[in-house]
Amino acid sequence: MNAALKPLVLIVEDEADIVTLLKYNLEKDGFRVVTATDGEEALLLAGEQTPHIVLLDWMLPLMSGLEVCRQLRRNAKTRDIPIIMLTARGEEGDRVRGLNSGADDYITKPFSPTELVARMRAVLRRASPGMTDETLQFADVTMDLAAHRVRRNGRDVHLGPTEFRLLRHFMQHPGRVFSREQLLDLVWGHDVYVEPRTVDVHIRRLRKAMNEETELDLIRTVRSAGYALDTKSI
Repeated sequence: MNAALKPLVLIVEDEADIVTLLKYNLEKDGFRVVTATDGEEALLLAGEQTPHIVLLDWMLPLMSGLEVCRQLRRNAKTRDIPIIMLTARGEEGDRVRGLNSGADDYITKPFSPTELVARMRAVLRRASPGMTDETLQFADVTMDLAAHRVRRNGRDVHLGPTEFRLLRHFMQHPGRVFSREQLLDLVWGHDVYVEPRTVDVHIRRLRKAMNEETELDLIRTVRSAGYALDTKSI
C-alpha cells in the first residue's frame, strides 16, 4: 500500500515504553505514526499535519489530555479529527469526563494492542468511511479490501473467506514468518478451536488459487517455523 494512503496517527504520550509499543503495533498494522510528548507539542503537530486520528493520554506535561481534547475541538482545522483517550484513569467518572471533553472513545491502560487497532478502525470508519477502504499491494498481487477482490497479473483470484483473511494478513505483514499457532490466533481468533494442521490445508488452497503454472509461489514455507509472504524461493 502506498505510504501516503496509510492513515496518520498522532500519539500523544509521555511514557517512552508505551510510545514504543504503540508505534510498533500501529506501523505493523498499516498506520503511519507521529508522536508528541506533551500537550503543546500535540496541538502544534495536529495543526501542522492534520492526522486522521489522535491517541491521547490524559496525564501529560504542560497541559492535560482533557484540555488538549477541548482545544482540538475548538479549532476549525482539527475539530473533526477522531480522538481516542488512552489512559490509566479507569473510573466511570473519568470516562464520562473524557467523552464529554470531545473524545470519540476511551480506552484504559493496560490495553490490548489488537483491541486498540480494532477500535481505531471502527472510529475511522465512522469518521471517514473511505479511509479504511484499503488496497493492499504485494509483487503482482492487488487486494481491494472494500470490494473483497483479489487480482494477480490482471486476473481475478477467487478465494474462500478463510483464504482471503489469510492473504490479507500476509499482505499486511510481507516477509514476516508466522507459525501455525500465530496464524490461528491472528486469522481465526483466540476463541475458535482449530487444529494447527488446518492452517496447512488453507495454505494449500490459497496457493492453488493464487498460482498459475508459470507464476512464482509467493507463500514461502519456512521449515519448523511457519509461513511467510515474500518473493524468495521456497
